[in-house]
Amino acid sequence: MSKTSKIIYWIATLWFALGMVSSGIVQLILMKEEVDMMTHLGYHVYFLTLLSVWKMLGVVAILIPKFTLLKEWAYAGFFFAMSGALMSHLVLGDTIKEIFPSILLFILTLLSCYYRPSDRKIVLLSK
Repeated sequence: MSKTSKIIYWIATLWFALGMVSSGIVQLILMKEEVDMMTHLGYHVYFLTLLSVWKMLGVVAILIPKFTLLKEWAYAGFFFAMSGALMSHLVLGDTIKEIFPSILLFILTLLSCYYRPSDRKIVLLSK
């Protein structure tokens, strides 16, 4: 892995982890803005607590060494959550101000997943 790839990976991953932890915290404490947004999107408020816990556990899974299968599941979960959030905003015709956090976290999910070192990936051997 090149030095540039490592730098991209760590910047994307740390920024991504910070975004997930911070959004997870405001969802866990049921901050009014988060409750209003969840209601606007048509989801039940209890979903915030569930998302928050998943985000925190996913960040831990991505940052700890080893456990490559767990990392794969965490990245898949983040991909589904962020693409779902993005589509929910787009379907409702939300403004870029409301959509941008979802876009940013979706892109950071992809960058972190793509640039992660090979020892953090499941390598499938072919014959």
